[in-house]
Amino acid sequence: MGRGTRGRLRIYLGAAPGVGKTYAMLAEAHRRVERGTDCVVAFVEHHGRARTEVMLHGLEEIERREIEYRGAVFTEMDIDAVLDRRPAVALVDELAHTNVPGSRSTKRWQDVEELLAAGIDVISTVNIQHLESLGDVVESITGVRQQETVPDEVVRRADQLELVDMSPQALRRRMAHGNVYAPDKVDAALANYFRPGNLTALRELALLWVADRVDEYLQQYRGEHDIRSTWQARERIVVGLTGGPEGRTLIRRAARMAAKGSGSEILAVYIARSDGLTAASPKELTVQRTLVEDLGGTFHHVIGDDIPFSLLEFARGVNATQIVLGSSRRKAWQYIFGPGVGATVARDSGPDLDVHIVTHDEAGKGRGLPVARGARLGRSRIIAGWLVGVVAPALLTLLLTSVDDTLGLANDVLLFLFLAVMAALLGGLLPALAAAAVGSLLLNYYFTSPTHTLTVSDPKNILAILIFFAVAVAMASVVDLAARRTHQAARLRAESEILSFLAGSVLRGETTLNALLERVRETFAMESVALLEREDDIAPWTCAGSVGPRPVVRPERADVDMPVGDHMALALSGRVLPAEDRRVLAAFAAQAAVVLDRQRLVGQAEDARRLAEGNRIRTALLAAVSHDLRTPLSAIKAAVSSLRSDDVAWSEEDQAELLEAIEDGADRLDHLVGNLLDMSRLQTGTVTPLIRVTDLDEVVPMALVGVDAQSVELDIPETLPMVTVDRGLLERAVANIVENAVKYSPAATPVTVAASALGDRVEVRVADRGPGVPDEAKDRIFEPFQRYGDAPRGAGVGLGLAVARGFVEAMGGTLTAEDTPGGGMTMVLTLRAAPGAAPVASGLPAQVTS
Repeated sequence: MGRGTRGRLRIYLGAAPGVGKTYAMLAEAHRRVERGTDCVVAFVEHHGRARTEVMLHGLEEIERREIEYRGAVFTEMDIDAVLDRRPAVALVDELAHTNVPGSRSTKRWQDVEELLAAGIDVISTVNIQHLESLGDVVESITGVRQQETVPDEVVRRADQLELVDMSPQALRRRMAHGNVYAPDKVDAALANYFRPGNLTALRELALLWVADRVDEYLQQYRGEHDIRSTWQARERIVVGLTGGPEGRTLIRRAARMAAKGSGSEILAVYIARSDGLTAASPKELTVQRTLVEDLGGTFHHVIGDDIPFSLLEFARGVNATQIVLGSSRRKAWQYIFGPGVGATVARDSGPDLDVHIVTHDEAGKGRGLPVARGARLGRSRIIAGWLVGVVAPALLTLLLTSVDDTLGLANDVLLFLFLAVMAALLGGLLPALAAAAVGSLLLNYYFTSPTHTLTVSDPKNILAILIFFAVAVAMASVVDLAARRTHQAARLRAESEILSFLAGSVLRGETTLNALLERVRETFAMESVALLEREDDIAPWTCAGSVGPRPVVRPERADVDMPVGDHMALALSGRVLPAEDRRVLAAFAAQAAVVLDRQRLVGQAEDARRLAEGNRIRTALLAAVSHDLRTPLSAIKAAVSSLRSDDVAWSEEDQAELLEAIEDGADRLDHLVGNLLDMSRLQTGTVTPLIRVTDLDEVVPMALVGVDAQSVELDIPETLPMVTVDRGLLERAVANIVENAVKYSPAATPVTVAASALGDRVEVRVADRGPGVPDEAKDRIFEPFQRYGDAPRGAGVGLGLAVARGFVEAMGGTLTAEDTPGGGMTMVLTLRAAPGAAPVASGLPAQVTS
């Protein structure tokens, strides 16, 4: 490489500290040295990791520069020495590092820029959490604000970017084996920054960031090769649904588009007309709604007669960037009625809203029978019919009279007959009759002798005009009758499909009351639907369920009300329904009553289940306390009987021992009864926490009063933020957790109680070194009267952890069990930090940037 050119930068990007960036960089250096490349180590920090230190052997290292700062001596990369050495490749670790004051540059990445400008290739490393744009995101995930950052653009300009990745489980195992941090730092790191959730989130950030960088490389390549394509990233995509079978294809296509970028959102919308039963299949719409929700999107139902306008209004209202529509199912001849929804939306979308027309298997096969319009035609069809029936005959007459009429009367009659048929097809019976009447008059006046009069001299011409009028009327009647029969058949099919699907879903128990009412609202294009009921004829109406804005509270105030029995009614607001729609509405109303009854039966069954559970707990309680109550009572009675005995002269030491036994038995009884009462309160839902801002320093030590001080090590930093808890409930929960941990921990090994802050949460971790609990039993130990194995010094009925979790959840916290690194079990109690409390970074290893 010539020294007049800029050097090339290669960066190993790590998903988290310890994944092996430095090791990978050194391995690459060895490969280049073996190929004869002049490669030196400008600055690499192995942080005491033996395997990384070994990789430095055999590589030339540039001596570091020593800088004195505030009475201490620090070492930094000697940029001048590297420039004087002028290697082909320089290894520079920790790109985001902040140099010690007194260095030439403030940041190490600025030193790297100088090396690159001098024509030296650089291989460096950086962690995803040190990218400047991700600082807030990383802090919200880990609770730690990274002070050392590097501008994203510096990393984006790298000629090569390689992700060094590792699963959270593998990284935690590597740390537990001591391959990342010193043994005394491992527990703190695993419990705080290197939690599985944190590592998974950081890994996702790294993968997404690198994926974006790959897109940039690909776009650059396509630009160089003049390849034009649209790339979707972080978009809000609206999918226009018609209720037809192509909807699933459109939804999946939109999902693939959304998957190309992080943060993309899918919104499926169905536009329903406001004139009767919806044209879509309710079964198909339900399937599409489920598919959208399964893919992480949302389903929306909008009422509007102008479908293109309503779709664009919805898209602009949700700040959409793209619209996905399907190719029209209309046949070619049907485009005479208009350009279609897709073409109209694309024309009116504007420059900021992309429209995607997606092909599918149903394209061009016809839209099928019109469902749910009865015999009514659209306004545009009726207007077109009248134009063809009235205006078109006049235009045809003008055309025929402006040229020499050589067609003859028979052909003229056929042309006017064609217009009458077209008027019938477009506008129905009345425009066709008008076409027949207007055509007859025009034929008589302009094309039969004598012309320009209504008199007909030739009887044959009179017969021709009469036959024309009769045929035109007959054709109009037949076409109109066929249209009516077609619409009636389509409507019956729609009704049967709705009722069949409705009955099936209700019988299978798949439909809740609100879902059914929402289906009513969508089917009939209503604003709101409510199911009202009352106990008797004079009792006031009550609302059993409703959907939509401003539901009515009395049936007489609704636009449509459908009685269900004597004391229930389905009330709809929005418009008045035609009579033919009420048959389907009656079926909906009957099913709504069935669903309401089922919901109430389910509630009663749940009440019965709770009663059965209460009976089970009471049975277990009686079985458990039969021994645990007797044991302390027997000890107390024996001690009292001994003290009252006149046959024995007890010494002071003996009396003290007996009194201590009485006190211990009373304490055990008090603890047992307290747990029983607490569990009773939790079972009956009468625990009402008094939430206050509290300092953990004031609560946790009080919870340890009843525990031997030698068996617990307490680590509660004074810098922790305040928490919002009920002090009494928290004290009782911590006491139960610690007591359980002490039971199972070896006698010579104290239990560790430590607290730390993570973002807007505060964690209290109680770790023991006991036998631990298998993963499948970690949830079971929190159930009442459950004890895993035999407690070494165990008394109790297995209520302590159940009460502790109940109290913690009542305060809005969580209590979970984890394995203690090295053996044992750790109880993790998570509490909410007080609003406004500044998050405090937990104690992390010093070199978290490595």
